[in-house]
Amino acid sequence: MPRLFWKFFSIIWLTMAVTVGAIILLVNIIEGAPFAREREEGRRTIVLDLTADMLARDGAAAAAHFVSINEETLPAGLTISKTENADACAGSKTADARLVPAEGACYRISLPVQPTFTMENIGPFIPWFTVLVASTISAWALARYLIRPVVHLRDGLSALAHGRFDFRIGDKMAGRKDEVTALAHDFDSSAARLQELQDAQQRLFHDVSHELRSPLSRLQAAVGVLRQSPAKLGAMLDRMDREVERLDVLVGEVLTLARLTAGSSRPLKPQTLDVIELLNEILGDAAFEAQARGVSITTSIDGMFRAEVEGELIYRALENVVRNAVKYTDEHSRVTVSCETMADRLRICVTDQGPGVGRDELERIFQPFSRGKDAMPRGGYGLGLAITRQAIERHGGRVYASLPDTGGLAIILEIPKRAKSYGVHGVEA
Repeated sequence: MPRLFWKFFSIIWLTMAVTVGAIILLVNIIEGAPFAREREEGRRTIVLDLTADMLARDGAAAAAHFVSINEETLPAGLTISKTENADACAGSKTADARLVPAEGACYRISLPVQPTFTMENIGPFIPWFTVLVASTISAWALARYLIRPVVHLRDGLSALAHGRFDFRIGDKMAGRKDEVTALAHDFDSSAARLQELQDAQQRLFHDVSHELRSPLSRLQAAVGVLRQSPAKLGAMLDRMDREVERLDVLVGEVLTLARLTAGSSRPLKPQTLDVIELLNEILGDAAFEAQARGVSITTSIDGMFRAEVEGELIYRALENVVRNAVKYTDEHSRVTVSCETMADRLRICVTDQGPGVGRDELERIFQPFSRGKDAMPRGGYGLGLAITRQAIERHGGRVYASLPDTGGLAIILEIPKRAKSYGVHGVEA
């Protein structure tokens, strides 16, 4: 059962248990001592009877003397009065008076009841008062326990609403270990992810602007040369065609990456195809291009792997990895491609013999416009691996890089037999 429930249960149960225990203890204390009212009534009866006996035996003077010398110890209000009507003593005694015939007259000894405040007066209200106190303590404790993290969450959400993605609340939970703390850490993770996406977006804007500026600058330079030397029209037009082609490729790759990123929540359009066959087609085209640099492609691919994937995305992902390997491997070296078929996925490893990257760059090379520090400029814009990761992860697969012992760089792709997002949207195979 959730820990937060048990905390609430413990607070309420302990409060009520302590309250009931206090009630039982208080009742035992009250019942164990003589009741104040009974004690007072017994004392009044003794004083009245003693004074009446003294009056009847020793006379009014002795009784008055007894009262006067014991005023400090006797109950307040004891009086002796005389009435001439002797027949008045025929009445019976009462709780606060005695009628005594003496010396041929009737004397009235009275001791009125004094109002006193005892535990019995509040006895009926003790349980209700205790329940009220217990409820107040419980409500205060629960409200304080709940409101403090809610206030931190509200502050965090307000910070996010104002674009402050660096705001964190997990360290303000004061050692709590419950669902509210887990929610606070989830908030921190979300804020960190939003901050990462914001940084990536700003970096992408910067990199796109930089990559677009270079061919545009060259186009501008070609136009300037034409204005000064119209005779170079042919050469400058060829140069402009190349720059326009580069711009077209760059814009196309940026749009592809944007579609993959923005469409991550959209269902795939899968089809059943043999991924190994698709890979062989790509390797055939790449081998033809690799001949120009004296690069050979060594393959270890057997069998077939039929999967339900979106063919265009998988083709683009495989092509980017293979062409990257051919592009960055050393001249007169080789690119090795191997496949391992598992029950639910296909593992493809593409290894080149190029300069590789540093261990701290193994994740960064999958970011847009990122290349290894030691990578030689070979054209391209550093978007290929970013597109590959987006395409494979949309299918529920995985892409990562490693550094082989022999040098170079290895890119590993794990392609599932059935795309997870495809199954989530419930499309029939």
